This record gives sequence, structure tokens and C-alpha cells, in this order.
Amino acid sequence: MKSVYVLTLLLPILFAALLLSKVGKGKWRVLTCFGVGVEMLLTILVAASAKTEVTMFTLLGLPFVLNPDVTGCIFAVLFGVLFFASGVFATEYLDHDHNPGEFGAIYVLTLDAMIGLSWAGNLQTYYMFFECLTLASFPLVLHELNMKSRKAAEKYLCYSLLGASFVLFGMIYIQKLLGTLTFAAGGYAVAEGDTKLALVIAFVTIMGFGCKAGIMPLHDWLPTAHPVAPAPASAILSGTVTKAGVLGIMRVAYFLFGAEFLRGTWVQTTLVVIALITVFCGSMLAYKTRILKKRLAYSTVSQVSYALFGLFLFTEAGFVGAMLQVLFHAVCKVCLFLCSGSVIHHTGQERIYSEQGQFNYYGLGKAMPWTMVGYTLASLSLVGLPPFGGFVGKEYLAEGSFVALGHAGWIGAAVLLTSALLTAGYLLSISSNAFFPKPGSLTVKAHEATWRMTVPIMILACLLAILGIYSFGYSDMIFGLAEMLV
Repeated sequence: MKSVYVLTLLLPILFAALLLSKVGKGKWRVLTCFGVGVEMLLTILVAASAKTEVTMFTLLGLPFVLNPDVTGCIFAVLFGVLFFASGVFATEYLDHDHNPGEFGAIYVLTLDAMIGLSWAGNLQTYYMFFECLTLASFPLVLHELNMKSRKAAEKYLCYSLLGASFVLFGMIYIQKLLGTLTFAAGGYAVAEGDTKLALVIAFVTIMGFGCKAGIMPLHDWLPTAHPVAPAPASAILSGTVTKAGVLGIMRVAYFLFGAEFLRGTWVQTTLVVIALITVFCGSMLAYKTRILKKRLAYSTVSQVSYALFGLFLFTEAGFVGAMLQVLFHAVCKVCLFLCSGSVIHHTGQERIYSEQGQFNYYGLGKAMPWTMVGYTLASLSLVGLPPFGGFVGKEYLAEGSFVALGHAGWIGAAVLLTSALLTAGYLLSISSNAFFPKPGSLTVKAHEATWRMTVPIMILACLLAILGIYSFGYSDMIFGLAEMLV
């Protein structure tokens, strides 16, 4: 499998070079879709095959290792599928863009970095690809090259580097405390005399990765960067790039320090409180926001912290709920951002409500039926209504809350329920007004998008229902993983 690992990580560089060349100017659609499509198939091949550990190189005595485990393969396949769906959408969305070849090159390099960190076998390898991810995805925010995009890109870069500096600081001390940076299920024992320092380092490192995941107070880059980036870029920033932070937290908490070491400490208590505050405040901010993509960005702040809350519970049910939330939120949010991009692309309206308070999308359900059906199905899953996948994940999170927190589990469950109601309010209100406009209201003038936009949206929306109905098969696999880690 060594050759497959190398091929998977080198092919995007080749495609990026082609996209930036003269050839890429006329063939950017084919090259972008083919590039991410091949990467998707390779991640599936690796996930389905026997795994081997591969040392890429050694620097100053530190081995940089690829070792795809079950956790990493789940994330890598998820990234590959969502990048492919968003890439197909981009071939129509960027049809009249000033430099689509450049976008395609950056796009495939971002996927390359995400696959690399998914397969990383130790923390220094993960950190290398984590930094590559920041450098690769930063131009996606900058793509429009106007003042808003420049400021948003600067903020994204500053927050990312701040989080990375926390991780680098933590990584140095983790090597001293544990004697290794290699990921192992259940983590490593900490010497009794180093317990207090180890807890501080664990907290700092987790918060460093939490910056990419949008945990408060390190979340502000999301509502700034998402609205100014092209819709396919917003989709992958929200649906996948934030998951790089979640996976980093998972690796530190479950594969280095271990759930047993962190359970019952001030670190767990603090992180649970921060996650719940982020869940509630993110939902409130989304509810109050009247700009469509900014509303979805604040929704990401809230929904990603559902997964973080589950991880910080350090129970089997909490871990399973977190993994399912990662999966379903990624699919939901990519679908929703693609829908928002299609709506804005065909109506020219970025705001849900005008400055005078007039709803801007009356009648959109009739004008763009497939897009709005996809939007509604993804919204129902994000709220957590059965039979959609979001329901399954949130059910396990509530169960994990009671197992870990006892009677205080009601607080966690209440916050999750309140957030779900707010999510229904800020997402489904758009659907209801789009499909059932008020009598005499001014309806929007638009037409349905082409198949290159609508097909990815509908496939993702249907996928949410299918994964929700047939959730028990892969839930068992995740439970097996949880038993090893918790």
C-alpha cells in the first residue's frame, strides 16, 4: 500500500500544476473533477484494504509517518466524497469566474492536505499537514480579491496561526511528558509527578485545534470567511476544514493522553462548559443573522461543538454521537452551502431579509424547487428530526450526557434541545416562506440551476436520509472503535 499512499499525496500536486498551466485554462472543469474524483477513489481503496505503516522521511530524529487507522480512514473517505460533490458544483458556479483554474489548483491541494492529516500516524505528521491545510485553504477565502475577502483571509490566517502556535507549544511538551508523539488507541500513561503539567498541556493543545473547529472564543474567523468565499469554498471550509480541528482534538484526547486520564479532571469540566456555551451562542447568533451564508457560518460554530461536546464526555455513547455528528454535519453543511450558493447565484440576493425587513426569497420553492427541496432535507437533518441522520447522532449525544454527567446531564440535554429548536427556527423559516409565500407578497425572480449544481445537492440530501435509516451497520463499527478508545 506504500505506493498507493505516495500516489494519493502526489497526484494533487500534479493536477494543481496542470490547472495553473496553460492547459488548465481551458480544461479546468475536467481536471478539477478528475483530480478530486481520483482522490476519492484512492481513499476508498485504502479504507477497504489492509493497512501498513509508512515512514515518509525522518527530520531531526522525528519520523513523519502515515498510518491510516479506522478513524483516519473514516475522515479521509468523508473528505473525498464531499470534495468531489462540491467540485462538480463548482464547474457551473465558477463558469464566469476570473480565474477558475487557480481555484481548482488550490482546491485539490486543500484536499491533499486533509487526506494527509487523516492518515497521519503521529502528532508531528499531523501538525505538518495541518499547517499545509492552512496555507492551501487560505487562498480560497482570498479568491475574490476584494477588500472584504482580503480582510477575511487575514483574519482566517491569524486565527489559524494562533491555534497552530498553541498546538506547537503543546507538541513540544507532549514529547517530553509521554516520550512519544505516536498515536495509540487509549493513549499513554502520564507519570504521577507530571499530572498537573500534563493537564495544562492537554488543555492548551486541545484549544489550539479548537480554533480550527470554531470553538468559542476562537470562532470569529468562520462568520467572516464563509460569506466572502465562493460557495464551493464555503462548503468545504464549513463541512470539512473545521473537522480537521475535531480530528486533531480526538487524536490528542484519545490517542495521546487518553480518555481515562482526562475523565473527571478540570480539563474535562472546562471543555464541556465551553462546548455547551458555543452550542447555544452559535445558535443564537445564527438566529439573529439576516445574511444567508453568515447564518450558516454561525450554525457551523454551534453544530461542530455538538461533536466536541460528545468527545469531551469521554463515554462510549458520547464518542459515537460525536463521530456521527461529524459525519452528518459535514454532509448537511456542504449541502446547505451549495444550496445557498445556488440561490445567491440565481437571485443575486445575499440577504434573507432586506434592510426594511422584507423577506427576499418568497416563492423560491416554485422558482428553484430542486434546490429548495435539497435545502429543506438538509435542514431537517441538521435539526435532528428522524429518519434523517442528524437524529441518530444527537440521540447518542444526549445519552452520553446523562452517562457522563449524571443528574447534570439534564443541562447538556437542555442546551442541545434549545439549540435544535433555534436551528429549526433559523433554517426552516426560510423553507416555509419559500414554499408558502404570504398572499400578495413580491416573489423572487429566478430559475432552477443546471444539473451540475442540482445533482450534487440532491445526492447529498438523499444521502442524509439513507444514512439515517441504515445507521445501525456503521454505528456498530463506531461503537467498536469507541470500546478501544474509552
